[in-house]
Amino acid sequence: MNRSEYEERTQKLLVPILQQHGFELVDVEFVKEGSSFYLRSYIDKPGGINVDDCETVSRALEAKLDEEDFISEAYVLEVSSPGLGRPLKKEKDFIRNEGKEIELRLYQSFEHEKEFRGILKSWTKDNVSIETEEGRVLTFEKKDLALVREAFDW
Repeated sequence: MNRSEYEERTQKLLVPILQQHGFELVDVEFVKEGSSFYLRSYIDKPGGINVDDCETVSRALEAKLDEEDFISEAYVLEVSSPGLGRPLKKEKDFIRNEGKEIELRLYQSFEHEKEFRGILKSWTKDNVSIETEEGRVLTFEKKDLALVREAFDW
């Protein structure tokens, strides 16, 4: 099995658990950092997720993962809130952020820049368009985007 299969199977186990509690699945990722693998699930709900919510979901998911036992590598299970830097990945993320300022990070430079900010104007399954502070409308292919998220001034 590969990374995406682990993520898909985990998502199938996770969705009924989240529905039972009225939570939303934001993302599932299986990544290697240093010498360790991490299976991360990001969850949300109106008003935000707290530590008790994460613990409840983590315990239920851990039991299902132990029962199914389809991940051959040793890994660390993490369940958390997506936080303020939540990436826009799904259709509902783009709908929620239409007309808001977003931040885009590219894999390759465009006009000598890799990072752009602007108002989310439109999107398709393949593209994202923003209007910059200068009034330019820029359209990027999603495959060229390393990150899309709501912009925050820290």
